[in-house]
Amino acid sequence: MARKPNEDLLIEDELAAAFLSDDDLTTPTDTVAPASDDSWDDSQEEFLGQLAVDVYETDDKLVVKARTAGVNKEDLDVSISDGILTISGTLSSGDDSAATNWHIQECYWGEFSRTLALPVSVKEDEVEAVLKDGVLTISFNKIKQEQAKKIQIQ
Repeated sequence: MARKPNEDLLIEDELAAAFLSDDDLTTPTDTVAPASDDSWDDSQEEFLGQLAVDVYETDDKLVVKARTAGVNKEDLDVSISDGILTISGTLSSGDDSAATNWHIQECYWGEFSRTLALPVSVKEDEVEAVLKDGVLTISFNKIKQEQAKKIQIQ
């Protein structure tokens, strides 16, 4: 069935499809299901979690903020070299070894890392890092850039 323009409600078939599993749905006989790729194994590589950051400037500072709720400051590593900032750490879920049957597991637990090139020049030796209420705030003093000087041509 086609949906009318600006129709806000799901039609009956779409609503049923949203709640039924693939096993509950019948497929037409002329449709060939794609072959499953059993060669792909998601355990072959383990990727570090990506840390979301906010980066902004004030008149004299460059500020990087990252939500690190649940991370102890002892489990955080922050470094800078040649304008490249790296924040890494480990988010521990605690002891859930007694869990026998997970129903939902959406939270990321484990190692995370984020590396970013700072958008302006900063004084790398003049930095302050504060972890408060689950937010890591790193503040750098900016290097004041000289205005271009006009050169008189003779």
